Amino acid sequence: MVWTGRIVSGAVVLFLIAVNLMGIIKHAEMAPQFARMGYPESLAIKIPVVCIICAVIYAIPQTAILGAILVTAYLGGATATHVRIGEPFFFPVFVAVLAWGGIFLRDEKVRALIPVRRS
Repeated sequence: MVWTGRIVSGAVVLFLIAVNLMGIIKHAEMAPQFARMGYPESLAIKIPVVCIICAVIYAIPQTAILGAILVTAYLGGATATHVRIGEPFFFPVFVAVLAWGGIFLRDEKVRALIPVRRS
């Protein structure tokens, strides 16, 4: 169960870092997308950097729960943005659920806080 949690958490971290690094690298192409979503183009670098920092905090075992909270907050903003502009919003929610699922599987303390009943 712990290894499954590590794999799920690793996939979340890799996904968040990869997507946001591509946003930084392709800054010129992504800036108009930010404007379309209602954000100033000046945030086209800052927002991906914040997400990468949150993902790194999530990846460190000692700060993973704080990281999960930060990643969830970031993805909540992404969800709100997609809802506001009328686009599908399920993917950020799915990634947030995976982030907490990874923590749940790899951290006994979190499992104790969120007990799952067995029949």
